[in-house]
Amino acid sequence: MAVCWEMRGCDDEMQSRCPHNQPGEPCPADCHYAACHRETHAVATDFELLLNPELDYEASVKEVCRFCEFFLTNGPAHADRTGDSSRQGNPNRFLL
Repeated sequence: MAVCWEMRGCDDEMQSRCPHNQPGEPCPADCHYAACHRETHAVATDFELLLNPELDYEASVKEVCRFCEFFLTNGPAHADRTGDSSRQGNPNRFLL
């Protein structure tokens, strides 16, 4: 069963011509179709939640999910990934 962070906001026809639909790249948060209107969506303000290095941020296909409380509390852990689990970038992605 698909969860909300695995679904892009546009339909198949639109995805075929969308410049944001790149393999491995999430829809940017400023894309009109990436906006989340679900009642479960809430912007996180808790830094402990936002800076969780165990969360698999790459599981979300939209950047807006990566700072949503619902995704941050219910999203998959990186350790639960099956297959090739090479992690892109720094797991502490918010730290300078």
